[in-house]
Order: sequence, then C-alpha cells, then structure tokens
Amino acid sequence: MERGSEGPFKRLAREVAKFGAVGVVGTVVNFAVSNLLWHLTSLQAVRANVIATIVAIGCNYIGFRYFTYRDRDKSARTKELTLFLAFSLVGLVIENGVLFAAIYGFGWDSSLQRNVFKVLGIGIATLFRFWSYRTWVFKTLPAEEAVVETDAFPKPSQPLPRPKQHVS
Repeated sequence: MERGSEGPFKRLAREVAKFGAVGVVGTVVNFAVSNLLWHLTSLQAVRANVIATIVAIGCNYIGFRYFTYRDRDKSARTKELTLFLAFSLVGLVIENGVLFAAIYGFGWDSSLQRNVFKVLGIGIATLFRFWSYRTWVFKTLPAEEAVVETDAFPKPSQPLPRPKQHVS
C-alpha cells in the first residue's frame, strides 16, 4: 500500500509513534540532565529542571524536524523555529509549574518526589506540545504537494482516461 493511500487513522498513528520516539529520547535527556544537576550542583531544583528542559527542547527540535515531521512544509524555517520555541516555552512553564507546585506548594522535595512530579509535568506538557506542534509549527503540505506521484494519479499534462464502455 502506498504511503499516500493509507487512511487518516494510520497516518495519525504513525505520527504519534514518531512523536513518541522523539519524545522518549528528549525525556531521557531531560531526566539525565536534571538529575545530574540536582545531585552534582547546588542549583535549586526548579532552576536545574529548567536547564534540563531547555537542553531536551533542543534535542527534540532536531528529532521532530528531521524525523517526525520531515515531510512537512520547510518553506518558512524562521517562523517554524519561532513557533516551536514559543510553544516549547509554554510546555516548559507547564512542566516546571507542576514541579514548582509540588516542591514549594506541598514541600515534596525528595529525589523520588521530584522525579514523580517531573513525569506528571512532562506528561501534561507533552499533550500540549503534540497538539501545538502538529497544528501550528510543523504544518502539513497542501494536498496537491503531499500526494505521492503514482500511476494511479494522472499527471496534469495527461488527459484523464476515458471509462470503458460495455456493449450489451
């Protein structure tokens, strides 16, 4: 089956899988950097986590642009990067807001508690990021540009095939 002929559910499932693969890499980077900073520096927990989130955002952009959304419109990279950073900043605030509330609102500041609320914050922020990236940042190409050329679709210069007539 040609890629252009798969149904919308299959395309969405493929997109979610690719987004998830990049997200897993970004999450590993995020956790590694934050835990290293928490244990090896005297930075406050949320500040260290903000740094870790920024590093992960950089990794994620590369993965999304060149893996998940490599077939999307590439004509306005400056606008794409600006939107990506803006929506990533919102995700950063969501993720770190959850951690901030846990630590400073409830006093939950053990290493385990930090990581549990980091997971919660990343989960909520991921839902927002998936929606915003696919809707605003990595836009789909117009249908005529996205169609994979096959023999099933006549080229614009070719006349349409005539239907065969059956004689009864």
